[in-house]
Formats: sequence, C-alpha cells, structure tokens
Amino acid sequence: MENLAAYLQYLEYEKRYSIHTIDAYKRDLLSFENFCFNDGIKDEDVDYRVIRRWVVALVNRGDSFRTVNRKVGSLRSFFKYLMKKELLSVNPMEKIGTLKNEKTLPVFVTAEKMDELFDEEMIDNDDFKAMRDKMTLELFYMTGIRLSELINLKDSDVDAIAMTIKVLGKRNKERIIPLTMSFCERLYQYVSLKKSVFPETNRLFVLDSGEPLYERWVQRLSNKKLNSVTTMKKRSPHVLRHSFATNILNEGAELNAIKEILGHANLAATQVYTHNSLKRIKKIYEQAHPRA
Repeated sequence: MENLAAYLQYLEYEKRYSIHTIDAYKRDLLSFENFCFNDGIKDEDVDYRVIRRWVVALVNRGDSFRTVNRKVGSLRSFFKYLMKKELLSVNPMEKIGTLKNEKTLPVFVTAEKMDELFDEEMIDNDDFKAMRDKMTLELFYMTGIRLSELINLKDSDVDAIAMTIKVLGKRNKERIIPLTMSFCERLYQYVSLKKSVFPETNRLFVLDSGEPLYERWVQRLSNKKLNSVTTMKKRSPHVLRHSFATNILNEGAELNAIKEILGHANLAATQVYTHNSLKRIKKIYEQAHPRA
C-alpha cells in the first residue's frame, strides 16, 4: 500500500497519536492490503466495490460489527489523508457506511466486591512484589485510567502534597486526577519501597527485574486478582476502569466530572455508564414503590 509509511508518520508527528493508536491503524490498513493482495487488486483499482467486498469478508470470518467499523474507520482516515495531500482525485469511501453496532453495556464489578478485593488482602509493607501488585490494581480502580496510561506513569507524576496524579492520555492530552488521602499515603509508601529496591528507575510500576511493565503482564495480574471476587468472563484492566466509572456514578458523581477523569473526548462516550445506573435505579424503584 503506497504512502502508508508517510501516513503513519503523519499520525505520529502531526496528529500526535499514541504508539498504541498508530499500531492499531497500521494493523487495520495491513488487513485491507492483504485482502487486496490475495485478490490480485492493485492500488489504482481500489474503489467502493472492493471495500464493500472486504467488509463482507470480515463479517463472514466472524469479526464483530464493532471491529469491522473500527477497520473501516482506519481506512476512511487513510483515504482522507490521501485526498488532503491530493494523491487521490476520488475518495472510494464516499459510498461506504458503517454497520449498526449492538449496544453493549460496560462490564463492571460492584463496589462491594471491589472493597472485598482490596480490604481483605493483608500484605507485608516490606514485600515489594505484593505491594506493587495491589497498588497497580488499586490505582486502576481509584482513577479509572487506561492500561497504556498506567504503564507509562513515572514517580514524578505523583504529587503527594496536592494528592493528585498526572496522566498522559490519548493524543498526548494531559489530565490531573485527584487521589484520596488514604490512597495517596499508601502510594507514597509504595514509591519509597520501590526506590529502595530499584533506585535507578523512574517508572512508577516495574517488573521484578526492574524493567517497565508490559500490557500482557498487567492483564494476567488483573485476571488473577479479579478471579477471587467475580465469576465474570471478562477480568481485564478495562473492567476496573468500567467499575470505577459505574460505581462513582452510582454514588452521585456528576457525569461531566467522570468524563474529565476518564479523559473522554466527548460526553457521549461517558453516557454509556448511565445505563448501568438506570438499571440499578429501576431495581430500587421496583423494590420500594408500593405500586410496583
């Protein structure tokens, strides 16, 4: 696929997308390139008919509508770039729509179960590994940050005096998230312990070797720990993000405040959590109303 390298550089240096976002775009575009190669389609022969056949092929192999729409979005962005650079005269995406996604609610763990996970686990404050594991997951739940954001946190991002943590989110947008006093004290204690074990690193969370965490390691940790309090199939770090948002919304937090903490670009992305709260409200209504 011509101009792919230039487009990826455009995403990195002009759009300032994160490395994870750029990798996702690259995978989606290579998927389309492989489809064209296998069908013997040259770049100059790509039109809306080819793209529609690709979409059908993705659906037929079992890709979800959400996944297909993401890939189509990546392709749409690429062709928009080519049009902007006047490398194309006709945009083949003009007749391509999106598939209707099924509405799915975020999977979350109740506040009671999360309390059970963190409050009943007694650890030795001098045990670096145990303390790191607990603080890693607890930070997810206390702040709702993304996995990529947590992995890249540095010691300097924690302000124990102001009781905040600085997070670098999507498109390099920085946001400040408040911490509770008790959690901030535990986090500061962990940082002190980590510095005594690995004084050379400035990463907030590291492996047993002192190297930075990686995504698969954190996913395994999340799966293992959540397995002790829930039977849900999904036990990823993102479940902790959903749990944070849903549970503080249930406690009366304003939607706009949650949006800012989560780092959402618009309120629509945050409103999905209101569905879980509405379900809870309906249950209370049915139990409490004398005519229910």
